[in-house]
Amino acid sequence: MFSVAQPRSTRRRLIAAGLIAAALLAGPLAAAAAPPPAPLSADDQALVDQVTAYIGGMGEMKGRFVQTDARGGVSGGVLFLKRPGRARFAYDPPSSQLMVSDGAHVSISDPRLKTFSRYPLGATPLSLFLAREVRLDRGVQVTHVDRFSDGFALTARDVHHPKAGTITLTFADQPVRLREWSLTDAQGQTIRIRITALEPTSGLDPALFVLRDPRAVSTDEEHP
Repeated sequence: MFSVAQPRSTRRRLIAAGLIAAALLAGPLAAAAAPPPAPLSADDQALVDQVTAYIGGMGEMKGRFVQTDARGGVSGGVLFLKRPGRARFAYDPPSSQLMVSDGAHVSISDPRLKTFSRYPLGATPLSLFLAREVRLDRGVQVTHVDRFSDGFALTARDVHHPKAGTITLTFADQPVRLREWSLTDAQGQTIRIRITALEPTSGLDPALFVLRDPRAVSTDEEHP
């Protein structure tokens, strides 16, 4: 769920989309396989169940995000979610980058740089949020549950690729609300996405979740 063979720079852009916490693993991941985590307590499992219900209850949402990359660079933008399957992350100028999930694929486009990439939705972290049925007990292993005075964080890894890295989701509680998430890869590089506003909305334009390869459009225009 969290990894797919791709250049590191592209993988980081996928991580930045998604959607979507302070890393619990601050340093590089060990080269050897990590020991299996202890079973979750009943209280920890109750928090996992709350998160599952919360994500599953998301419908159409609109908000803003602030991204901090592994080198400390900060950028922001607006995000739209329409579960199941659809999301749009549009970066603020001077960036022209867009990332869109259409329900089957995640497409990343930067018209200014004339780049375009497309990957299966299931091979990106966004699938954790956008799946029709959210399951944190299939293919995903929750390894840590941490509590704070005003919320909690879950850290999970892909059970099929345990060395690929971890994803950490941080929530406010009372009521449960997503605050931020981060992903730490196998080299210990972390990208963090902080949600500054995420509110229910309705009537989102379906065109928001369509992203075509601009290079193909240019070719069609040149050869009608």
